[in-house]
Parts: sequence; structure tokens; C-alpha cells
Amino acid sequence: MRKVLLPIIIIAATLIIVARLFYLQILDDSYIKKSDNNAIKIKYDYPERGYIYDRHGKLMVANQPSYDIMVTPNEMKDIDTLQLCSLLNISKEYFIEKVKKAHVYSPRLPSVFLPQLNKREFAAFQEKIRRFKGFDIVKRSLRDYQTNAGANVFGYIQQVNDVIIKNNPYYKSGDLIGKQGVEQMYEDILRGVKGVKYIQKDRFNREIGSFKEGIYDTIAIQGQDITLSLDMELQKYGEALMFEKRGGIVAIEPKTGEILALVTAPSYDPAILVGRERSKNYTRMYNDSISKPLYDRGLLAEYPPGSPFKILTGLIGLQEEVIDENTTFICHHGFSYGRGAFMKCHDSGPSKLHDGIFKSCNTYFANTFKLTIDKYPKPQYGLDAWSNHLKSFGLGDFLGYDLPPGKKGHVPTSKFYKRFYPNGGWRSSTIISNSIGQGEISMTPIQLANMMATVANEGYYYTPHVIKKIEGHVIDKKFRTKHYTTIDKQYFKPVIDGLFDVYNLGTARSLKVEGIEICGKTGTAENFAKINGVRTQLTDHSIFVAFAPRHDPKIAIAVFVENGYWGARWAGPITSLMIEKYLKGKVTQTAREEYMLTHGLKAEYDKVISGQPFKINQSYVP
Repeated sequence: MRKVLLPIIIIAATLIIVARLFYLQILDDSYIKKSDNNAIKIKYDYPERGYIYDRHGKLMVANQPSYDIMVTPNEMKDIDTLQLCSLLNISKEYFIEKVKKAHVYSPRLPSVFLPQLNKREFAAFQEKIRRFKGFDIVKRSLRDYQTNAGANVFGYIQQVNDVIIKNNPYYKSGDLIGKQGVEQMYEDILRGVKGVKYIQKDRFNREIGSFKEGIYDTIAIQGQDITLSLDMELQKYGEALMFEKRGGIVAIEPKTGEILALVTAPSYDPAILVGRERSKNYTRMYNDSISKPLYDRGLLAEYPPGSPFKILTGLIGLQEEVIDENTTFICHHGFSYGRGAFMKCHDSGPSKLHDGIFKSCNTYFANTFKLTIDKYPKPQYGLDAWSNHLKSFGLGDFLGYDLPPGKKGHVPTSKFYKRFYPNGGWRSSTIISNSIGQGEISMTPIQLANMMATVANEGYYYTPHVIKKIEGHVIDKKFRTKHYTTIDKQYFKPVIDGLFDVYNLGTARSLKVEGIEICGKTGTAENFAKINGVRTQLTDHSIFVAFAPRHDPKIAIAVFVENGYWGARWAGPITSLMIEKYLKGKVTQTAREEYMLTHGLKAEYDKVISGQPFKINQSYVP
């Protein structure tokens, strides 16, 4: 056996080597057709990106033709630089810089010299292109927006940089790639597949036809269309209602987790990030540190949730069995705790859970929180039990939606407080402000909206998402999976009853919509900022959360207006208008609508810039 083993190994190795050489030299021309020599020229055919539609099939994002002038440095000969610069309306410095950059990229491969010519510029250059050897034109498609809303959802496309080219061999110099929004998240689907043509050249560097009669050429495949869950009319309406306001609106369909509207304010027309002015416009918005139009407040802004958080305080108290529907606390315009500390409240007298919700009684929920924490032998155990309930609602972590930006918000745990009290010493009264959504609690508007969707569903939610349908694909399973909270279903009904009476008897009774039963909660969150190095209390934020209809909910919504005074002042009216617009397709609250569309908080925001003293304007808003 030993005598034949060595010859067998030698013969087998020889056969493998011969087979591999045969494959490489006879069957496989990949090294030939990809080689960077003057015998073969590679031309790419760029496909159109997939179209983007809203939930009703309305086209939102299409394409328009664009033309890039490419330069291959080694092929440049006898160029009349002044004539080229005059024809393209560029400076000689620009010409030198771009050619130098092209040399660095590759002397033998084309790279972008002048991007995104329009049809008129293309036609003018096309007539005289033969005079400029080494220059060529590549047709691409740029986005053509059919709406001026939804920029934060769509994202934009831009040229790839050197890092992307290095990390992903699919992209070449001058290629476009999706950034932010669905353009980035669904890039692989929207971009399509480039077509490739291999052109044979002779020894004089002249094109003489397709390499091997085009057997390696491929055609471009257009990107696949996608349908978003957005209701574009609702999105546009929400952006209009946020006239001269800062904040966010997030609306979700509770039964599916589909995002109906994702508004950030202020925003911008997506069309300004298309074409030759894209870079200048982007830089201008990027450097705007006051309005921050590129900052998606619906996903990124972390705010104290204020009174809407009382919904969760109540649910946890019921689940922990420290209260029931009939548990009563007496309020004396506030809650006393600690050494003479006092939490103010506009309510007074006895309150049960139902009353506590629609009257937004701080005392009721401070007592509930205290009982929850103190139920356990140590406050650390009680707080962690409380935190775990909150995390089951998706709080304190990324929700996992299909958009790039996001913030976790914050849910404090015993570990968090140990940093500030390393030797212990804290108890429920020390952190009592968490009970009413202040303290160390923070949430993003999308987390608030998802919280209301969860309440509407009586204990479960779907991961919020903007994708509804992809041609030829199944939606990711994570968007079709229910996430259950730690709160039993039976405890949601009394809370929902209280939320319904917020509109009938409570803080939102002036915001009722005829024919729609709405369950909601007003909120006012304290707002502090550093101005000239001094911690300054600014005008409170206005918050409102709701879902409707009460039975068989179809929309859950959160509205956050920065420096908007109290919940029913700005966020509440916007919420009622958005709900009516979505459920009825029209608005009957014409006076309220007109006010929201034409009035804002510019004067309030100017105070921050100028450092003026803050005084709340108590005037009524319809």
C-alpha cells in the first residue's frame, strides 16, 4: 500500500494542477476581461433606481436622466483646455484639480470629471466631444421627487467616496449610493444591477468592437420598486401643521406597526439634494446648528415624556398589584416627599385610577410609583422590576425600525443610580420624578407613538417600519412578529377608559372631534438648556399622544412640539387634526386647522438665540 500511495498522490496533484490551468487559460476569461490594460475597455451601463410609492400606490420618487463627464488621464491628447473650460463653464483650476484627482484614482480607468449635467449641458458637450480625447459621457439617473415632503424618510443619493469603493468592489468612481432613509436601508434593492460591456481596442488604442463578440457583456437590470407604509397626504399635512415649529410627529397603524407619517420639523424639500447644487445645499443645512433640518427629531430627539408616561406608571402599578381600579389617593395640589420636597399638581381631592388619568394627577402616580418600588425588600429590586416592565414596551433601546438613525432613549436601572449613590442611600422618594415622566426618563417621539400603539393593542406591538411591499420579496419577518409586554391584557381596559375621558372630561375636552372616539393624553415636559454656560429653564415642551378609534384602533400618534407650553396648546390640536385627516380624509375643525397652518413659535425660538428672558404667553389657541 505504501508503494502505491506516493504515486497516487503525485498523479492526483498533477491532474488538479492541469485541470486548474485548463480552466484559467481556456474556459475562464475573467482575468483577461478585467485586466487594466489598453487592449480592453470596460463600459458600464447604469440602471434606473427603483421607484418609491406610498401605501395607496401614489408615486413619490421617480427618476430623471443625468449625464456625467468622465476622464481617463492616459487617453487625454491635444486637449484645448481653455475651450473645454469655456464650454463646460468651469475654471482652469477646477480642470487641473479634477485631472490630478483622476490620476490618483487610476491613469487608465475613467473617473468623474464633471457630474450631473442636465439635458441642455449634455447636448452642448455631445456636439464637440470628439475634440476632447480621453473624455466620455456616462448616462445615469437622478431622483425626481413627485412631492416636496418626506425628505427625512426618503434620504438621498450621492457619489461614493474612496472608503466605500475600497470596502465594496461593486462600486466604482462616480457611482451613486443611497444615504439616509430608505435609500440607504434598501440600497441593494433600489440600485439594480449595472450592465457591463467589454470593448476591444487595437494597438493604436482605437475601439474595434466588442470583446469576443460580446459573450461577456451583461445588460443593466433596473432597481426594484418599493411601496412604503407612508400615507403621503398625511405626511404632507403633518409637515404643514408644523409651520414655524420644531419637533416631531409619528403616526403608526397599531395592527401592523406600519408608520403612516414620520414628520420632523423643520424639514426641507428633498429636491434640493439633487443635481449640481446638492453639495452646497447639504453643507448649508449641515452647518445650521439652530434649526437642524437634517436632524430627524422623530427618531433622534430624546425628550422627557412628561405626563403621557403616567400611562405606564399606572399599568405597572396594576401588574405589580400595588393598586387596582378603586385604589384612591387624596391630592392636596401636590405630593410631599423627602425633606420638605413638594411635587406640584393642578388637581385636588380624592382620585381613583380613572380620575388620575383624565385629570393627570401627579399625586396619584407618584404614590403608585412609590408603592411599586417599595413593594420589594430593597429599592434596587423594585426599580429593576419597574425597568423591566418598561423595556418590554421597547423603551430604553432601539426599536429596530428600518431607518438608519435612532436613539435609545433612557430607562434608569439600579446600576445607573449606583454611579451617583455608590454607597446606597437612594430610595423611591429620591427618584419620584420618574413617576410623571421627568427625572432620568427620556423617550423619542417614535417610542411614544409605539407606546400608544401597544396600549391600543392591549399589550403587544409590531416593530415600527416604513416598508410595506417589495416587488418579488417578502417583508422581513421581524416586522411581522408580535412583541408582548409584561403587562397582562386585563389591565389595559381601565387605563384606556381613562384615556378616553381625557377627551370627554379632562385636559383635552376642548379638542374633541365629532364622530371619532379618541383616547389620548396631554403632556408638558420641563425644558432646560445651557445658555452662555448657565443651566436655564426654557418654555416647557408640548406633548400629546393618542389613538383612535377607541374600538378597533387604526392610528396611534405622538406629537412633540419644542417650547410649545402645555400639551393642549400646540401638540393636542395637531393630534386631533392628524387623526381626523387620516380617518375621515377631510378636516371639519377649520378654525383650528387655519391657526396651526399659519402660526408657529418663531418668536419663542428667537429668544434662545438672543438670550432674552422667558415669559410664557398664556393666550388661547383654538
